[in-house]
Amino acid sequence: MRAGVFQQRCRGASWYAGGRGEVSAERAEREVLWVTPSGRVYGGAQAVARLLMRSGGVWAYLGAVLTAAPVRPLAGLAYRWVARNRHRMPGGTAACELPARKPVRP
Repeated sequence: MRAGVFQQRCRGASWYAGGRGEVSAERAEREVLWVTPSGRVYGGAQAVARLLMRSGGVWAYLGAVLTAAPVRPLAGLAYRWVARNRHRMPGGTAACELPARKPVRP
């Protein structure tokens, strides 16, 4: 299925992650998500940490460090910076750029 068709069909849709939480298409476009078999949803830096822990070896230790309370806020800042600038990084393209945020209406 082409990406454009997928996006059109999924716009405004939401998915249930194992019956425990809801994951919106908007959230999935905004950050990487890690959904556990039990349905718990992790987003952003914590999703990356879970992926690293699952990878094993030295990566698992790095992932565990990212989940530590003192490191978590810094990991979140780093994740958001990379997400905002990923199109500028080596190998990045304009396709990696996030769409402009829509203004929030009161």
